[in-house]
Amino acid sequence: MLIRNSINSRTNVRRLIVVALGTIIILNISSSVALGQNIRSEKPSVKERLFYGGSLGLQFGTVTDIDVSPVIGLWLLPRINVAAGPKYRFYKDPYDRTDIYGVRTYTQFFFIKDLHNVIPLNVHLGFFLHAEDELLSLQSAFWQSSPDVSRRIYRNTALAGVGISEPIGMRASINMMALWPLNNAFGDLLYELYANPEFRISFIF
Repeated sequence: MLIRNSINSRTNVRRLIVVALGTIIILNISSSVALGQNIRSEKPSVKERLFYGGSLGLQFGTVTDIDVSPVIGLWLLPRINVAAGPKYRFYKDPYDRTDIYGVRTYTQFFFIKDLHNVIPLNVHLGFFLHAEDELLSLQSAFWQSSPDVSRRIYRNTALAGVGISEPIGMRASINMMALWPLNNAFGDLLYELYANPEFRISFIF
């Protein structure tokens, strides 16, 4: 009788432990789901969706080519951003030199935000489409047969292409792009502004 009561007592204790553990697990899962829903439902502030960055190109030698293009941008949606900023380019070859400056704006759509979510390879690359528009001021004498060195002309260039984003921190990433100019040759200019395609590397943080 004592043995049976002891067994029953142990069984009851085990049942209580199982019920308690089960209750704790269920409560944890419920709270995690609720927390996840709250996090997803809270839209980040404008400050949290802002980003900064740009690109810097340096080439020295027979041809010197320096390109500085900072930007400030905003994530409109988790997969769509827009950005804008000034652009300055100094170009010098054995025959002449020129300054190019202006403004540019672009938008990007990430059709794959994180490759690991599609293929679990622990590779967190992002893939995006890129569309850009530039308004640049060019020195007329460099691009045309013009004796007026001070006169400048303005040209608009549209570019589009694809890119790969490599995260290097919580908010920082390196973006590598291949862009195709949609109106590279302007007819009256002697030279083209960009290669076809144009390869770029930019930094975002």
